[in-house]
Amino acid sequence: MNCKLKKSIFLILVLLCFSCAEKSSEVLSVRVKNNLDLDRAFETVEVDITDLDLNRKSLEVVNSETKAVLISQIVDNFILFQPEISANSEVTFKINLVEKKDIDSSLIRCYSRFVPERTDDYAWENNRVAFRTFGPVAQKMIEDGVKGGTLTSGIDAWLKRVEYPIINKWYARGVIEKGAYHKDIGEGLDNFHVGVSRGVGGISVKTDSTYAVSKNFTAWKTITTGPIRTSFILDYADWDANGKVIKERKHISLDYGQNLTRFIVELSGTDNISVGLTSHKKDGEVTTNKVEGWMSYWEPFDDSELGQGVVISNPKRIIAFDNYLTNRKDESNLYVQSNVSGSIEYYAGFGWKKSGHYQTKDDWNNYLSRFSKCLDNPLEVNVVTLSK
Repeated sequence: MNCKLKKSIFLILVLLCFSCAEKSSEVLSVRVKNNLDLDRAFETVEVDITDLDLNRKSLEVVNSETKAVLISQIVDNFILFQPEISANSEVTFKINLVEKKDIDSSLIRCYSRFVPERTDDYAWENNRVAFRTFGPVAQKMIEDGVKGGTLTSGIDAWLKRVEYPIINKWYARGVIEKGAYHKDIGEGLDNFHVGVSRGVGGISVKTDSTYAVSKNFTAWKTITTGPIRTSFILDYADWDANGKVIKERKHISLDYGQNLTRFIVELSGTDNISVGLTSHKKDGEVTTNKVEGWMSYWEPFDDSELGQGVVISNPKRIIAFDNYLTNRKDESNLYVQSNVSGSIEYYAGFGWKKSGHYQTKDDWNNYLSRFSKCLDNPLEVNVVTLSK
C-alpha cells in the first residue's frame, strides 16, 4: 500500500471517529418555538433529564445554528437555560454530554441563603433585584421586648442598582457598622420599610373588613443557587384567620433577568387568599388589570420612584382588587384576592427608577403586561431523545 493511500485511509478514519464522537455526545435535541409577536429573552426553559445516564459527566446547551454555548444550570432532574427567540420563530438546541468542570463563581447571579449574622433573615437576589424576609428569632425578640427584632411575614425589598451580587457584601458591612446597608454607596440600599405590611407580595386572608396574616417563617430549606435560578422553601406556623386555621408553605424562586419572584404557596384552611403590596405613604398610583391578571403600585420614593407589582398566574381565579387604606400603622396595602385550590402561584417584585430599568409608571406597567402575556403563552418546547 502506497503512502498516499495510507494517508487517505488514516484521514477518513480520523474524520469518522470525530464524527461519531461528536454525534454520540449529543443526547437531546430541543426545539424552542415562540408563538408571540414579541422577541423573547430571560425566560427559563426547563428540560427533563431524568432518563439520561450522565455517568459522572455534565451537560451543555448549544445553539444548533450559531454553535454558541448557552449558560445553563442543572437542578434536580432538569437542565435550565434561557434562549433568545425572535418573534414568531423557533430555534433548535443540542444538549451534549461533556466533562464536568468547576463552577465559575462569577456566574452565580441568582443567590439565596439563610443569614444568621443578621438575627435570622432569609435573603435572595438576581442581577436586578434583591429581597429578604424574617425568621423565628427576630419574632421572639419582638415578643420578648428585645430591641432589634422584626415581626412580619411581609417581603422586604433591597433596592440594588448593580448587576453583581450584593447580599453577602451588604450583610458584611452591616456587621461592621450597624445599619450600613441603609446608605447608598453606589450599589443601592435598603430604604424599603416593611413593618407588618405585606411588603412586596406577602399574603393574607380577608376576614370581614380586615386582613389576617401569618407571622415569621419557622423553617427554611435552600434548593439551589446558580447562574439561572435560586430557589428555596419557607415554612410557617399555623395561623388564625377569624377562627380558620391556615397552614402555609412557600416555594420561592427567582430567575436571572427578571424583576419578579415566583411564589408557589401551599395553603389549607381557606378558599381564597389576598396578595399584597405595601402602600407606604399612600401617595402612589394604582393600576389593575383583571383580564391580564396583574396590579401595580407606582410611588414617589425618597429621591426617586418605585414600582411594585403582582402577576397572578391564572387570572381567571381573581375575585377582586382592593386598595385597602387604614390609619393603622403599616396595614395599608393594595390587594388582589384570588381563589385557591390547595395552592396559588403568583409573581411579585419591583422596579426602582435609580436602577435604570424602568423610568416611568408606564414603563413598569408595560413590563407587567408583557410578563403576563408571556406567562400565558409560554415558549413551546419539543424534546427529542437521541441517546441514553
